[in-house]
Amino acid sequence: MQRACRHRVRVVLPAVIAAAAAGMPCLAIADDVTIYRCTDAQGRLSLRDTPCVAGEKQQVQTMQRPVDPPPRPQPAPPAPPPPATTPPVVQTVVLQPPRPMYECVTPDGETYTSETPEGNPRWVPLWTLGYPVVVPHRRHGGGFRADVGVHDGRIDGRITIDHSIGGGHRPPIAVGYPAGTWIRDACHPLPQQEVCDRLRDRRSELGRRYNSALQSERQQITRERRGIDARLANDCRNH
Repeated sequence: MQRACRHRVRVVLPAVIAAAAAGMPCLAIADDVTIYRCTDAQGRLSLRDTPCVAGEKQQVQTMQRPVDPPPRPQPAPPAPPPPATTPPVVQTVVLQPPRPMYECVTPDGETYTSETPEGNPRWVPLWTLGYPVVVPHRRHGGGFRADVGVHDGRIDGRITIDHSIGGGHRPPIAVGYPAGTWIRDACHPLPQQEVCDRLRDRRSELGRRYNSALQSERQQITRERRGIDARLANDCRNH
């Protein structure tokens, strides 16, 4: 038992001797260590953990066993940089106001739709509205007949001239038309829900016509349907 303890003291003795020689205090306390200071006849000094031999001058000193100091606290790691903030993506959606649609009525009672409140203005001679027609007098006989009418804002008809009278002599005949005027139909705006319903009806009608249409007409139908689809997407989201 004594040998085991002595072995333990011998292990730490070099550190104790170095601390004593440097005059440095121990940093921590564990238990006591006995140091033997021996001086031989030649004056040589030695430090031991066992008693000096015979003939040596012995000095005994008790010291505290040094221990390792506690580990230094590790500095806290630097805080990670804050994550880079990505600015929010702002999406700007520009919506065009709904385009109006007007329903117009001709003097004949026919209805049609228009993109403007002007409808389908058209220039017509005054005689189509009941004003008299100026016809020069023909001196050498014969006659003429005029059949003229108005339909969907168009003026059409024919004038038949009879040259049978007068022995083949055909003097010129002139039919004079007085001044004309603009005809504008009465138009009123449709509610937006009605506009959307009519656009959908028109789109369905074009779809039914597409299968039986010629190739040239199909291209026209396709272009018109694209325009209706764009208008429905912009004007009829809530209708």
